Amino acid sequence: MTETWIVLGASSTIAKAFIRSVAEQGAHVILAGRRMDDLDATAADATARGAEGATPVMFDARDPATFDGILDVATSRPGTLNCAVFVGSMPPQDAIDADPSILDGVIADSLTGPARVLQMLAPHLQTRGTGAIVGVGSVAGDRGRVGNYVYGAAKAGFATYLSGLRNALGRHGVHVLTVKPGPVETAMTEGLGPQPFMTTADAVVADIHKALQKKRNTLYTKWIWWPVMTVIKLIPEPIFKKMSI
Repeated sequence: MTETWIVLGASSTIAKAFIRSVAEQGAHVILAGRRMDDLDATAADATARGAEGATPVMFDARDPATFDGILDVATSRPGTLNCAVFVGSMPPQDAIDADPSILDGVIADSLTGPARVLQMLAPHLQTRGTGAIVGVGSVAGDRGRVGNYVYGAAKAGFATYLSGLRNALGRHGVHVLTVKPGPVETAMTEGLGPQPFMTTADAVVADIHKALQKKRNTLYTKWIWWPVMTVIKLIPEPIFKKMSI
């Protein structure tokens, strides 16, 4: 049966690695993003790798007018329909402190935009009774930290949304996977300097596929972030307020 993957934020480094992987499996890919020239190049590469087809679609998480086009293309596809969300933005916290209006875009990119698309898609997946959703969040959403708490808040909200969506759609045969990467070698992390337990986009994608096969609910990647974040979440607030992590 034909599989279709909607990829939101298809120009990101991790998204491109994911697109390569499902293209090699023969899936049809719907590449949703803002940079149409980049999407066209990714579509050509996906087709060359064996994708059943590749369709670039304009998508801006801050512009709901672009959402319907994705659904129109996706719901016309036969077979199993899946969606992977790689959308997000992480401006420096000090930039947001200097200009609080930046906050709106961060929340739209990492939470409200992708959540709204998934909410529109959910009834179609429920009717089909099959499919998967991969939502990429961040370990930054596990606890508000002084260095990136706006980004962390957006990712925390997205993780909570995915948890509820998993509860709702899981009753209808649709699997929802929440992915919480630590630092990944991407354009977003350039300039941040050495980061603990840094990983690569290809490694994250390999972990995602393993988690999908096992029907995991939440994936930390690298795995070491699960015990690390468990400890961080247990630190009492009076102590945590004095820490710089």
